Amino acid sequence: MEPLRGAALLLLLAAVCWAQPDQGCTCAKNKRTFNCIRNGTSCLCTSIGSEVSVRCDTLTSKCLLMKAEMAGSKSGRRRKPEHAYVDNDGIYDPDCENSGIFKARQCNGTSCWCVNTAGARRTEKIDTDLQCSELVRTSWIIIETKHSERSTGVDASHLKEAIKNEFKERYLLDPKYISDVVYENPYITIELKQNVSQKSAQDVDIADVAYYFEKDVKGDSLIQSGTLNINISEGPLKFDQALIYYVDEKPPEFSMKRLTAGVIAVIVVVILAIVAGIIVLVITRKRRGKYEKAEAKEMNEMQRELNP
Repeated sequence: MEPLRGAALLLLLAAVCWAQPDQGCTCAKNKRTFNCIRNGTSCLCTSIGSEVSVRCDTLTSKCLLMKAEMAGSKSGRRRKPEHAYVDNDGIYDPDCENSGIFKARQCNGTSCWCVNTAGARRTEKIDTDLQCSELVRTSWIIIETKHSERSTGVDASHLKEAIKNEFKERYLLDPKYISDVVYENPYITIELKQNVSQKSAQDVDIADVAYYFEKDVKGDSLIQSGTLNINISEGPLKFDQALIYYVDEKPPEFSMKRLTAGVIAVIVVVILAIVAGIIVLVITRKRRGKYEKAEAKEMNEMQRELNP
């Protein structure tokens, strides 16, 4: 009887363990998640602010990350890094498709605009009647960054390989999408190119990679463990800044309205200066003409007096 009781107890324990889901996982590629549940060998979590389930073995889309950041800043749960700053129009609360990509049209309540697949504005901000026919793909991203001062130089021949390896390891980016790396001490330019025909369902998007890199440089890493480590023979590089430039498959649709107030003011001042110069020139010529006529009259009178 004892062996039978032991076997029954083991079966009961196995059934209890099997019935309880393993909920102890952490989202390795996204800190801005909650309610994480292990599903077999993978970890699934809910993205903050959107309630969308995301996989943790790959990068989360930029749209969901921006939405999570806005949700965090509204609730006060996340402290911004000391030197945090935003590019272009800044962080906004985006509308995302269920797949996580940006919706082509974004609005803030009073105005709307069209964006590319990186979420960057590519049209003027106009009223809510705006229609965006498609989500234009960003196929080329240029990252301009700068490393901090070093006691030793950087071997440019090793730099490109080190960047490719780290982007593969940390951001899961296939090295074939890094088209070029240019080094001009202390500036580094990284070019990412990925058109829609190249990208497979398993490939991470270059817009998401650029956003993860930008957050790493700003000290606001989205990845749970480890830090950005582009290590060459002279030691790891520390970055001071990152500027992201987007090139879309179709040109953006901006007009003169996009000019800033400062640029418009400069143009107005230049035009006024030109007009003022023309007015002064006309007045000067008129005065000179009158003077020349008076001088000629006086010369004629002097000649009459000398020749009576």
